[in-house]
Formats: sequence, structure tokens, C-alpha cells
Amino acid sequence: MSAALTAFATPALAQLEVYEDYTVSDSVWEISTIKVDANMGDYYLEGLKSTWIESNEVAKSLGHIQDYRILVSTLPESGDFNMLLSVKYASMADLGPSKEKYDAFMTAWGNANEDSSRETAKTYPELRKITGQYLMNEVTMLDSADE
Repeated sequence: MSAALTAFATPALAQLEVYEDYTVSDSVWEISTIKVDANMGDYYLEGLKSTWIESNEVAKSLGHIQDYRILVSTLPESGDFNMLLSVKYASMADLGPSKEKYDAFMTAWGNANEDSSRETAKTYPELRKITGQYLMNEVTMLDSADE
């Protein structure tokens, strides 16, 4: 019996080392987990289209972000969230405050879009709950041939 337990414990002794066994990307994903109320997904997506998506398109065109995504669960009520909103930045430095980037964004976004977005976003608490927010880096496992 103890031999069997030792065999299962052995992998716990293995330890990978960053940059030898895997790399961590400079890019950072900002991920929000969202629990959208039952039958409210399309309403929430409709709001996101004119707020979150449009503003991310502006930020992407200005080079402030690299990409963004919405992922929606196809399983009904299967956990703490059923939608992921994610924005990819080139590095952590891009998350810091910048008057220059803010001014460029506001010039491109415009006051009309800002006012409209605020009105639309007022309905979000009726449709969803933010259950988590994360900053994540992609990990790439290195093949022994890559060393």
C-alpha cells in the first residue's frame, strides 16, 4: 500500500522552472467573469455591442489593446459565471494610467458615445453580476527540443 502511495506522490516532487520548461507571455489578458441572469444573455450582448465592443474597437484601432473577446457558455446555469469578457494588452505597462492615451481615446470615442454608453450601462445591474476579475498571462510549455 505504501508503495502505491509513493508512486502517486512522486509527481508532486517534480518542479518546472520558468524559461527552462515554460515561458510566460509579456501580453496580459484582463478577464471578467460575468453571471448573466436567465434569458437575459441577448439583452446584455445588445448592450455590450454599443458600449464595450465599440469602445474596444476604438482602443484596438488606436493600438491601446491587442484584442478582445466574449465567450459564452452553452451549458445552462453551470457555475459561478456564464460569460467571459476579455481584453488583451501587449504588456502590464499598457494597463497603467496615461493622459495621452485617455485623450486620444476620448477624441476618437466622442462625447455622444460616452453619454450613450453611460445610459446603456445603467441597465447592466438588472441583467448580470460580475463574479470575478483577473489579470492573466499565457503560459507556453517548452519542448525539450526548444532548449
